[in-house]
Amino acid sequence: MFRGVAKFNLDAKGRMAIPAKFRKLLDVCCEGRIVITIDHAEHCLQMYTQDEWEVVEQKLISLPSMDPKVRQLKRLLMGNATECEMDKNGRVLLPAKLRDYANLEKEAVMTGQGNKFEIWNEQAWDSLMNEPVDMSFDEGMPTALQDLSI
Repeated sequence: MFRGVAKFNLDAKGRMAIPAKFRKLLDVCCEGRIVITIDHAEHCLQMYTQDEWEVVEQKLISLPSMDPKVRQLKRLLMGNATECEMDKNGRVLLPAKLRDYANLEKEAVMTGQGNKFEIWNEQAWDSLMNEPVDMSFDEGMPTALQDLSI
């Protein structure tokens, strides 16, 4: 399980230095083999271990391709998926196309989301964290949250 938030910097070549607290975990659980793709709803990236991505990919493949929204989601996620590997210094080269999509420059944030990480432009992340959370549920509480007890 990936949890927590850590800031990191991208170097001039577009390499992200995986924060030490996540680097060790990624090295142990997947030997540094990861897949990075775009997020379909936000201007950030999603980073999966190779094994976890294969599970996600199989779920996407099993969706009905006759639905235009499903086809678009497959194109976005699978079409932008990039296999990456941490180098011996714990760095990963982010392709320019992915960096541009997430507006990644020098300062960025990596946040654990259980089975994956999100990678954000630091200013975008800070803005998101400063927004009030709307829990009014005008149309009723989403089914997925009804049994959540925290």
